[in-house]
Amino acid sequence: MKQYAYNDVEALQELVSDEFGSWSGQVEITQTLVDQFAALTGDTYWIHTDPEKAKTDSPFGVTIAHGFLTLVLLPKMVGEPSYEVTGYNNILNYGSDKLRFIGPVPVGSAVHCRSRVKGVTATPKGTKLLMEQHIHVVGQDERPVLVYEMIIIYM
Repeated sequence: MKQYAYNDVEALQELVSDEFGSWSGQVEITQTLVDQFAALTGDTYWIHTDPEKAKTDSPFGVTIAHGFLTLVLLPKMVGEPSYEVTGYNNILNYGSDKLRFIGPVPVGSAVHCRSRVKGVTATPKGTKLLMEQHIHVVGQDERPVLVYEMIIIYM
């Protein structure tokens, strides 16, 4: 695995690509998981929490995961790293530039993701990487259900 010093912006430019990396591991979306998230957030809307009503009233025929639940599962979708950033003291999650919930995630399905480095820039705080991540329902890999651009700063 190739290593890059966090402050070598020129070398890190090699990581910028239009191509996404390999698929991560899969995370199962269960009704229990959705219900726990609903209890935590207070978002108990029936399309997420009432399987019986979803059978008859939902366009999907089943309950679906909350968009933000799908997003917060990203750290569980671990893949094989293709590079390593070294020499930093801290990594800061600086936020995001884009977040789109494009499609439903049915309860009973599994999700996985792929990512790519979209940009690398030097900032006064450190080296900023813009990571684009796509989450897909397993078996529906032609179109993501969630697109997220995360900003990471290595310091």
